[in-house]
Amino acid sequence: MVDIGKFVNDIENFLRERVYPREPVWLAKPFVEIEHELFSLRREVKARGWWAPYLPIASGGSGLALLDYARVSEVLGTTPYGHYVFHCQAPDVGNIEVLLSHGTDEQRATFLEPLVKGLTRSCFAMTEPEHAGSNPTWLSTEAVREGDSYVLNGHKWFTTGADGAAFAIVMAVTDPAAAPHLRASQILVPTDAEGFERVRNLPVMGAPEAGWPSHSEVRLTNCRVPLGNRIGDEGAGFRIAQERLGPGRIHHCMRWVGIMQRAIELTAKRAHYRETAPGEKLADKQAIVHLLADSQADYLSSRLLVLDAATQIDKSGMHAAREAISLIKFVVAQALGRVLDRAIQVHGALGMLDETPLAYWYRHERAARIYDGADEVHKNVVGKAVLRSAVGRP
Repeated sequence: MVDIGKFVNDIENFLRERVYPREPVWLAKPFVEIEHELFSLRREVKARGWWAPYLPIASGGSGLALLDYARVSEVLGTTPYGHYVFHCQAPDVGNIEVLLSHGTDEQRATFLEPLVKGLTRSCFAMTEPEHAGSNPTWLSTEAVREGDSYVLNGHKWFTTGADGAAFAIVMAVTDPAAAPHLRASQILVPTDAEGFERVRNLPVMGAPEAGWPSHSEVRLTNCRVPLGNRIGDEGAGFRIAQERLGPGRIHHCMRWVGIMQRAIELTAKRAHYRETAPGEKLADKQAIVHLLADSQADYLSSRLLVLDAATQIDKSGMHAAREAISLIKFVVAQALGRVLDRAIQVHGALGMLDETPLAYWYRHERAARIYDGADEVHKNVVGKAVLRSAVGRP
């Protein structure tokens, strides 16, 4: 049994000692140039028994319940490199969970085992530039049966981590005539398969990335894979995707909570040490004190909402917690944006530089209100639930 309090505390100390001091150096370089340093830390994490704590013990993890892992994800979120160093990075976590739940023995041996050990990376290809990403039932990519193979043709983008990934899980239509939620399947596609092309890495707000944190445009042109590469039943792609999104949103939201925590800490330190005039500090200004109070309120309220949603999932399952999951997705994403904006304002010009992680987060985490369901989609879920609950009440 893991002592979660000690576990989280030990991880936090490790990050403060080994990761935080290197952030300005790493943020100034492309990911591919610092990957060797991160690999060294990953080996140390594995040796300490901290590797992929969300995994079952039999698979090499700590077997943490979602609520406990949420607390770990919060601490890892305090640095842009925390989840990667501890092998908790998206989209690999979701792909691992899918293969654990739905993969065949052959798929687990070929794709899952090297991924769990950190020997490979993976990506998830669902979003298409031609269609609204918030409607995952509307896809043009097709996988057509030919003998004992699927032949895939389609166009994807924002395929996170495709640069350097060994394989992709591709959402593709296998039965165009089926009901919308039964049209697509998830199919394992090695990235070195003929017809799989990583067209380019997409620059996010002007910043190009390579390797794990990148987002890629991908084309599949007559890309042939065995029928045995399909995950689960034909037409189960949407259902499997929804299964991974519930816990995935807890992971994301607690990572955002960790970002808020670190941003507040950096802001408070900046206010304490930065002089605006001889003998006068930012911390002496009521406006700054109020900004910190607002950020602390955003942070703590977000944290409690996410932990409550994780508790509901652990106790009652994802379907029962669907409204709580939608609620945290837009509430925490919006709170994150406010906290980061205040932090940069207090840091002044320094906040625009990569001397702290604030600029990196501000650039990359604006997407929090878009991916895994835009704010508006989740507000519809919550608002309609409120309307239903009022029916029949005096």
